Amino acid sequence: MNAPIRILIHGASGRMGQALLRLASERTDLEVIAAVSRKVESRVIDGVPRFAANELSGVPEFDVAIDFSLPEGFDGILAACLSRRAGLVSGTTGLSAAQQDALASAATEIPVVWSANYSLGVAVLNDLVERAASALAGWDCDIVESHHVHKKDAPSGTALALGASAERGGAQPRYASIRAGDIVGEHLVQFAALGERVELVHRATSRDIFARGALHAASRLTGRPAGRYRLRDLLD
Repeated sequence: MNAPIRILIHGASGRMGQALLRLASERTDLEVIAAVSRKVESRVIDGVPRFAANELSGVPEFDVAIDFSLPEGFDGILAACLSRRAGLVSGTTGLSAAQQDALASAATEIPVVWSANYSLGVAVLNDLVERAASALAGWDCDIVESHHVHKKDAPSGTALALGASAERGGAQPRYASIRAGDIVGEHLVQFAALGERVELVHRATSRDIFARGALHAASRLTGRPAGRYRLRDLLD
């Protein structure tokens, strides 16, 4: 039996960090060796050592870090991964152009994946959208995304990523956004022509799907050569 993959969770006190810790504990192929957050009140919780963000240099050896933090914490975890030659799975949004450049540079030395959405279903949807756009040349393409009332950005990052997939297939997408109730996330990509319409839809009903997707990415990224990977590259 292979040894478990050693995981470091960066941004452990956030909602995604808490979900990652909970779901990782249910897997036998993964071992969380450290949880990192801005502040630490207890050194060990549920058997997992805790470290403050300014203590990254002292964490145990790890195979891959999963980062759902803030842009101000991104540079530190990227540097830690480079120094340990470990992989990085990041879902931190709002990165600056310089940080995106640093991520691209790091990919020449370690395996990295960055995504605004770690749903495996959305990864498949992106592939389907690109293929549909390529096959349905000249059709209208509209993307409608729905989220809870507290989400501020519109269109969502996922909708823009779907739009980029449509553009790669030759379509020119238009966007519409709905903010209502407690909707976790819904994305509809519609292709329409005279007399017919194709709809591709993804509906999220639990935020756990994003944590599960990030854990899947971490398990598939470990052992791969240096490079920048998409989540859809790690589905197999």
